[in-house]
Amino acid sequence: MHCWQPWTTSKRRPAAILQMPRAEAGNIRNYRGFWASSPASSRYQRIRARRAAASRSQPAHPPGAGSAAPPPTPPARRRHCPRMRGLAGVSGNDAGGAGGAAGSRVKGAGAAVMDAAGLAAAVVLSSLLLVLPLRCVGQTNLRSPEDIQVYAVDKNFTLRWNYTGSDANVTFSAEYQWFTDFQTKVTEWKELPGCQNVTRTECDFSSAITQYYNEHRVRVRAERRGEVSPWSSIFEMVPYFIAQISPPGIELQSTNGVIKVKVSPPEADQVQKMWISDIHFKYNAVIWENSSNAVSRSQSIFPTDVIDDLAPDTTYCLKVQATIPLDLKEGLFSPIQCVKTTRKVNDLLCATNVSVLAVNMKFYLHWRNRYKQHTSYNVQCLTGYLKKLHDDYSVKWFNVPGCENITDTQCDLSPVITATSGFYYIRVQAMSEYNRSCLSNEVKVDPLITNEIGPPGVKLDINDVFLHIQISPPGGPESEVWRDHYDLSYRILYWKNSSNNEEEIKVKEIKQTIGSVSDLTPSTLYCVKVQALSRVYNKSSPYSKEECIETPRDKLLPLIILATFVSALIAVLVLATLLVFALYQAYNKIKYVFFPSCQPPLNIEGFTGQLFRSPYLPTREEPIENCSIIETIITEEANQIDFKDYKHSKQSSRDSGNYSNDDDNSGNKTSEETQEKEMV
Repeated sequence: MHCWQPWTTSKRRPAAILQMPRAEAGNIRNYRGFWASSPASSRYQRIRARRAAASRSQPAHPPGAGSAAPPPTPPARRRHCPRMRGLAGVSGNDAGGAGGAAGSRVKGAGAAVMDAAGLAAAVVLSSLLLVLPLRCVGQTNLRSPEDIQVYAVDKNFTLRWNYTGSDANVTFSAEYQWFTDFQTKVTEWKELPGCQNVTRTECDFSSAITQYYNEHRVRVRAERRGEVSPWSSIFEMVPYFIAQISPPGIELQSTNGVIKVKVSPPEADQVQKMWISDIHFKYNAVIWENSSNAVSRSQSIFPTDVIDDLAPDTTYCLKVQATIPLDLKEGLFSPIQCVKTTRKVNDLLCATNVSVLAVNMKFYLHWRNRYKQHTSYNVQCLTGYLKKLHDDYSVKWFNVPGCENITDTQCDLSPVITATSGFYYIRVQAMSEYNRSCLSNEVKVDPLITNEIGPPGVKLDINDVFLHIQISPPGGPESEVWRDHYDLSYRILYWKNSSNNEEEIKVKEIKQTIGSVSDLTPSTLYCVKVQALSRVYNKSSPYSKEECIETPRDKLLPLIILATFVSALIAVLVLATLLVFALYQAYNKIKYVFFPSCQPPLNIEGFTGQLFRSPYLPTREEPIENCSIIETIITEEANQIDFKDYKHSKQSSRDSGNYSNDDDNSGNKTSEETQEKEMV
């Protein structure tokens, strides 16, 4: 007999890591949320990509116990059923397990009986099957485990799950598979060591995980007297990404008003470690007063460090957490430890107010001396990275050259602080004449943070249109290396230096060391000062010395003035010429009218006097003369002589030509005719 049953699988659940109990105060991260930022995440992504195609071809939940390569999942699977047992041999569990497919089985069984015994037997058998249905091979009422989670601390891995079934005597077994960097196919499922036939809902499988950067898959099922449940959903993980950092070990010592802390790294006593190197750890300490209203403070500490600024005779509690900032990992806090502080001994021999001043990478240490007797000093330096190590660095302090057995209260640190990266610790050892010594507090020097930027230099140049500003970077040419770290820019202030105090100060910011200003006013004194800025380190230099320069006069103004003058001069000359010409013409007219240049000859003045009178002058009334004719007898000879003399005079008058015209000629002719008639 055969029966048909749909293939069922448990719903795939999202992978998640187990949350710690609240009492443990853990900080657990889901590895899917932060693994991509780890340096090993790229390798993990490559592994996942190579196996994606192979994994998709495999069933999500293979059936059976320990099948190496399960077949593809069909939409419905045919299962083989054994021979029918006697009706008395069917248990209630078997009936309950087969109840889900009772309808389909009744129809198939009824059809078989009809062929063998007839319709009546089929009806009876069908009724019995409704009461006691058959059970197929592989069917069970055991439920699959749910909520598969892995809790990992360092290289200790615990698998946990939930089981909602109410069956007794149920055990659980788990399987796992893992991938190497070079495998592209899914490996066989293997029994998970430490997780076979366990009665609790958790098991420790730390011995099975040896490759911390490779992907692993885990699944669990329930078992009871040969019965097995379907496999649970598969939990995928990369051990390194889900593992938590265990709490570090701490030792506290109270002395001279401070607390000395010594931290032991996680896995300090382990041969095989999850974390590659202890130097990658950073430690965060939380400290508070042991009182009801205490406020905690958090600070970063080194494996061997001192916590100061504490109240004397006060109990402080402390816990420390290890972190790996590169992988965004935060570990578990150490158990809380408390210690009471002591009073600090105030030794006048110790140097106080120790500080480092630096300008343009020139470092100087200053301190204050309170001891009235003779005192000498040694300035000591420690390279900062030595404090990150868990070794004893107390013997690695060295004296600064030029600052040994000195009596001054300052020291040039430039010989030892030469690099821009890293940091240094400086302290002063004071020694009295009685060979007693005292160490000052340590001062941390981070070169790029401690250093202050000096003012830049400024040179001005000007032409017809622009004011050119040439900036000399702080520190001179030899400081180019550290200036690149600061990424300097320059703020330029410029203004008109005039008696008006309300002149606006204009601001211009540039990245280059050469700038220019336009829209200048001619014949004006401009002043400039410059400030260097580093926005990366939030630093600014003092302003440079104020520099001033006067703009040249406007060359167009003289040209305009000259052109105006020439134009005015030409206009005046033209007007003067016209005026002179008009006056000259008027003068000629007046002279012609009132003062003629020529007079008629005296011999014809009376004869022709009326002809030369000016028409513009008033004519005076001519006097009337009474004339009488006297008849005389003149001889012919005398008349001829007189007539010749007249003709000669007449000819002379014509030759002059100045006052003769046609009218005169006609008049003369008339006179001649008259005289000739009289003579006759």
